[in-house]
Amino acid sequence: MDELIAQLKELGFTEYEAKAYTALVQKSHISAYQVSKNSGIPRARIYDILDVLVEKGLVLKEEAADQTTYCSIPVEMFLQQIQQRWQSNFTSISDQLEKLESKEQEAEPKVLMLKGRQTIINYCQSLLKKAEKKVLLSMWEEMYEALREDIYGVAEQVAVHGITLYVDEPVSSIDRHRMTYYTKKTSTPHWFILSIDGQEMIYGHSPSNLETAFITNDPVHIYLLEDYIWHDVLINRLLRRDDHELEEWITKERKAFFVE
Repeated sequence: MDELIAQLKELGFTEYEAKAYTALVQKSHISAYQVSKNSGIPRARIYDILDVLVEKGLVLKEEAADQTTYCSIPVEMFLQQIQQRWQSNFTSISDQLEKLESKEQEAEPKVLMLKGRQTIINYCQSLLKKAEKKVLLSMWEEMYEALREDIYGVAEQVAVHGITLYVDEPVSSIDRHRMTYYTKKTSTPHWFILSIDGQEMIYGHSPSNLETAFITNDPVHIYLLEDYIWHDVLINRLLRRDDHELEEWITKERKAFFVE
């Protein structure tokens, strides 16, 4: 019961309101005195609390000649009201925050720190959903697997290029890094870079190693790290080739990679 009271408080109810309503759910059509006794709410407060719940439409009040009794509305109806209120608040908050965020995006370029494994993964997922033209990435298997479904989803809409390490069956347009002594060393740090439309980027160590990443809209950071991905891809492709037309091939491959 304590957990339920705490959850109702998170939805905006006071402790006494939550206790009074749950007491009436368990036993309805009772007097204020009985509600006070069953819920532990002081008798001096119970009438005010019940009046508030009646005003909110969560409790029904029945006045008879000899006694006034109270009952809760059906739980199904209560949950429906809570859901509608939550959805209304969520929509309002979402609209207002998105307006504030659009104003913030007009500010100077920045680099910000992001902490927490799930927070980092969630941010990557939100970036992937925003992609309109291209996605460039460099990832070891831990991060790629956490985002596999999202990457496959965005690859159906926009160009996805980059390189992965130790990933089985990545998106066909993504290169696979060759295995080397360096990549096989257990001490080698696992990193990731994810760039969206050349406008926003997140990069850092894979969350399983260090739960810290950096997000940026700074064009210098984005250019340098996108070019780092390209050179990594290029070297791996060059090592698989042996011809005399490398310059022409490199130019063609670069244009395709950057979707130019």
